[in-house]
Formats: sequence, structure tokens, C-alpha cells
Amino acid sequence: MSDSCEMYADMAKLTQVVYNIMDNAIKYTPEGGLIRVRLNRSGRDAILRVSDNGPGIPKADQPHIFDRFYRVDKARSRDTGGTGLGLSIVNQLVLMHGGSVSVQSEEGHGSTFTVELPIHQG
Repeated sequence: MSDSCEMYADMAKLTQVVYNIMDNAIKYTPEGGLIRVRLNRSGRDAILRVSDNGPGIPKADQPHIFDRFYRVDKARSRDTGGTGLGLSIVNQLVLMHGGSVSVQSEEGHGSTFTVELPIHQG
């Protein structure tokens, strides 16, 4: 089975998805921290995972992080910048491509954002 695949997508929009997720990871990962980016194929989906060892996201906030203007920690957001739109934009652009985005996070242990997008196998 070949590892190559084709995806019918808007390159500018997918670039924005990757940029926003990476920007978030960079903002919230401490200096000297670790950000891991993985891209693989699972069945008919391309899977992008971005993991960091930043502060993590409290469980109570996780259902809301893809909402427009939602920021987990208002004080921390002022320090790092941001409007609370980045992850909302990610969610909307991924949905436009027929995919999904999710987060797994534990306070004090970082976060993993997973983007799943349908592909056309070539």
C-alpha cells in the first residue's frame, strides 16, 4: 500500500489551519519545551497531530475552546496576545473540508490537537 495520497482542498485555508494550531502550541509551550507534529494516514483520512508540553487546558474549558472569542485564561491571553479566534477559525475551516478537530489535554501536561481530513487515495 502506498503512503501517497491526494487531497482536494483549499491550500490557503489548510495553511491557516496548520498556522493557527502551531501558533497556539508555540505561544503556550515554555522555553525549552517540546512541540511534536505528526502527519499520517488512517484509512480514508489524513491525520495531523500537534502535541505540546505546555500548561494544558482545564477540563471545564475544553468544550469551549473552539468557540469564537473564548480564551481559557484571560490574564495569560493578554500576555501572549490573541483574540480567542484562532481555534474557532481552525474548527470552521476543517468543517468546510468535511473534517473534524479535537483536543486531548491535561493540566500541567500539555495538549494534543488532532485534525482529521478526508483524502482521495491515489
